[in-house]
Amino acid sequence: MKIIKTAVVGAAGYTGGELLRLLVHHPNVDLKWIHSNSQKGKNLEEVHPDLIGDASLTFTDQIDTSNLDLVFLCLPHGQAKPFLEKHAFDANTTVIDLSTDFRNETNGFVYGLPEVNREKIKGAKKIANPGCFATAIQLALLPAIKKGWVKNSLHVTGLTGSTGAGKKLSETTHFSHRNQNVSVYKLFTHQHLNEINQTFKQLTPSFEQQVLFVPYRGNFSRGIWVTAYFPFEGSLEEAYEAYSAFYKDAAYTHVSKNDIELKQVVNTNKCLVHLKIEAGQLVVYSAIDNLVKGASGQAVQNMNLAFGLDEKTGLQLKSAAF
Repeated sequence: MKIIKTAVVGAAGYTGGELLRLLVHHPNVDLKWIHSNSQKGKNLEEVHPDLIGDASLTFTDQIDTSNLDLVFLCLPHGQAKPFLEKHAFDANTTVIDLSTDFRNETNGFVYGLPEVNREKIKGAKKIANPGCFATAIQLALLPAIKKGWVKNSLHVTGLTGSTGAGKKLSETTHFSHRNQNVSVYKLFTHQHLNEINQTFKQLTPSFEQQVLFVPYRGNFSRGIWVTAYFPFEGSLEEAYEAYSAFYKDAAYTHVSKNDIELKQVVNTNKCLVHLKIEAGQLVVYSAIDNLVKGASGQAVQNMNLAFGLDEKTGLQLKSAAF
């Protein structure tokens, strides 16, 4: 069995903690280092109490770069690039970055959306993991973009749970703010629009339409719900045929003719997509867990592809639907 000697940098946050939850039980991973500047010296369960009894690991602010097969970077946006400049990993060490730093595919990084770049990810040494909203929006719209159905501005809304804002407290992440509350932020300017447009142009180079995205903060912990719509002259059957054909080989993106709910995907690496036609519009719903398919689960999926493993290894998770 192939064993991957692995380190997680920035392992104390929500994304890092979710990644550790998946890796400690992954049959092909030997977790060597869990790195954190703020939590050095603490045991795993002191920082992530849900992992008590799962592994005996201690946080450190040091890392041996010479004997690793893989390093995950779960650092805040803007910190991954300086970290790699400071720490010289062996050329054979695979790097999977979960920040925004390399999603424009600079410095030899491959954009890690398996539904589009599966073949490029296989064997890649540098992978830029997609953003959570970017994942949900792209998977909602990729078949339509590929077909050239979007002729005008795209209208998209997305509702995300509080874990999407990270572990560090801010005014809008406190319980007293989030509870019984919904608010808009980064109207039409969300940072994930850059990678969304990049992929849309990869599929259809002539794509120039505006993506008018309204992100909402939700009063729940985990998950993303996206609604997108655009004028459509075809039938619902035609739309479902195109979507089903596009995702026929996708390991975790499923097109459902039944209504979908957010709870179906929470705690899983799935994206569910559902279609409707109303008022001459094709309406697309998509749902993911922002910490799994939107971050750490997709990172493990990319690891599996990069190391020649079955894509689903370590990711057979059931939703907490009741």
